[in-house]
Amino acid sequence: MASYSYDRLSAQDNTFLIAESPNTHMHVAGVQIFSAAGLRTEDGGVDFDSIRKATAALLHKIPRYRQKLRWPRLINHPVWIDDPDFNIDYHMRHTSLPRPGSEDQLKRMAARIMAQQLDRTRPLWETWVVEGLQDDRFAIIAKIHHCMIDGSSGVDISQILLSLTPEHRIADAPEYLPTDAPSDLELLRRELEFRSSLPLKAIRSYREFASETTDMRAELAKRARVLGEMVGWVVNPGSDSPVNGTLGPHRRFDWLNLSLDDVKAVRRAAECSVNDVVLTVVTGALREYMLRRQVDPSELDFRISAPVSVRREEERGKLGNRVSSWVLRLPLEKTDPIERLSALHTLTQKLKESGQALGVDMMMQVAEWTPPVLLSLGAQAASGPINSIVTNVPGPQFPLYLLGAELLEMYPVVPLMEGMGIGFAIFSYNGRVLFGFNADYSLVPDLPEIPKLIDHAFRELARVLDVKLED
Repeated sequence: MASYSYDRLSAQDNTFLIAESPNTHMHVAGVQIFSAAGLRTEDGGVDFDSIRKATAALLHKIPRYRQKLRWPRLINHPVWIDDPDFNIDYHMRHTSLPRPGSEDQLKRMAARIMAQQLDRTRPLWETWVVEGLQDDRFAIIAKIHHCMIDGSSGVDISQILLSLTPEHRIADAPEYLPTDAPSDLELLRRELEFRSSLPLKAIRSYREFASETTDMRAELAKRARVLGEMVGWVVNPGSDSPVNGTLGPHRRFDWLNLSLDDVKAVRRAAECSVNDVVLTVVTGALREYMLRRQVDPSELDFRISAPVSVRREEERGKLGNRVSSWVLRLPLEKTDPIERLSALHTLTQKLKESGQALGVDMMMQVAEWTPPVLLSLGAQAASGPINSIVTNVPGPQFPLYLLGAELLEMYPVVPLMEGMGIGFAIFSYNGRVLFGFNADYSLVPDLPEIPKLIDHAFRELARVLDVKLED
């Protein structure tokens, strides 16, 4: 009997495929900047062949990197199958900046790469090795479709592909033996089995929920209230703003690098979380940006989605998405940074207590029952009430290496949903807080002003809190 292997996408993973359009790309990305020491070639380039070989030797630890999507004709729900024609040379690209390449040139190259949709007939990832960066550095631009990972699993992948010490040895890649994919008829049979098991799974989940809940009535009321709030957000969407509108095919990318010690010093002075500080400086920057675009920020109901991981400890290391989100109205009308911080701190504490993050998680569980057409409408509705995304992912606070080359910085990229002209992604690594700004080329033509405004808002907040910054 043939040995079949495939994985069914979860409803949440599938929403990132459904949300994709020619101008709305659902890949997450990162621009990693390395010291060239350890990988420098005699002509001043980068040893791409060694990077390629080292990556190939680790792919057995990330099976999804050699799997592709398949849409069975009778089901219309995608599954992952092994790619029998997998070729790493399609996924790993080698390019160069004109020497000595500047960071601005790297940003423009990254923006062009982000604007290209991943090929759905192949495994959904690309790695671009970019040599020629000034100050004896090189970069890696990595793209992975959001249906494969969320922020937490992206950090896990980075720590598989990189090492903790400069010492390294390139192992031989294990032989790749792709398993056969089941026929459409077999997939239909298994899909029917899956759907027929959903009522039993629901009963089992309810029993587990009941056994873990001390006050069933209060918990059910809480969840009903959360869902009601989510419906309210959709029915009454946020305001139009200069950073919202129809997305075009092109992107801009920029970044900012802050000291984590400085951010923590501000956090301690304000007695809040690092995330509260991040949201406060984003709010301050957006307020000033709206004023420069001749829009009164006090008249805007500007909302962001702040992803929240719901990944359990036993799910660490697994790919796919286990993420919910908060919907927050940013207090752009407040002129004083302390008042902005206080308002956001109060709001985030309320959101933690209210369990708003349960809403998306519950919707994704229900979505397993939902036909693809309705799921598509739900994905469109979910992006409607949101003006932007602010995602903050903690990373390792120690250096990582690629074949002896130290990772200096890693700037994350969050995808833009339809109508959303800018997204803010934040990643902390080795004592730094690294902001990545992904924007539509036409909606945010002055993107380089955003990191300047973020930096100014952070320094203003530190000043009023009487915090002396190291940087």
